[in-house]
Amino acid sequence: MVIVEGVVIGGNRLGRKLGFPTANIAIDDDLAVENGVYSSKVVVEGEEYIAMTNVGVRPSVDGTKRLLETHLFGFKGLLYGLTLRVELYDKIRDEKKFSSVNELREQITKDSNQIKKLMAKS
Repeated sequence: MVIVEGVVIGGNRLGRKLGFPTANIAIDDDLAVENGVYSSKVVVEGEEYIAMTNVGVRPSVDGTKRLLETHLFGFKGLLYGLTLRVELYDKIRDEKKFSSVNELREQITKDSNQIKKLMAKS
């Protein structure tokens, strides 16, 4: 398990449009975590949530800066400015560039289902 802590910053809000709003945390390029999608748990203000986390540059949306973005299952509300503790567990796939937003949405849905099953076992 790798732990990343940071303050939630604003993003381009694409995750919200895809049905998977994310909390974005700036990370150092030298963070010793491979780019990809991970099963995770996030602690915010003492509450723990199962989450889906992407670490990388977001090539499908022409991203260039390495970022951690995490979707907290079951969370309602705003996280901007709050400090999150993100615990990364299993890497489920590498980050990749998708040919369309619909293809990206379909993959995120598959990732979400896989992570929920995986985390239910732990």
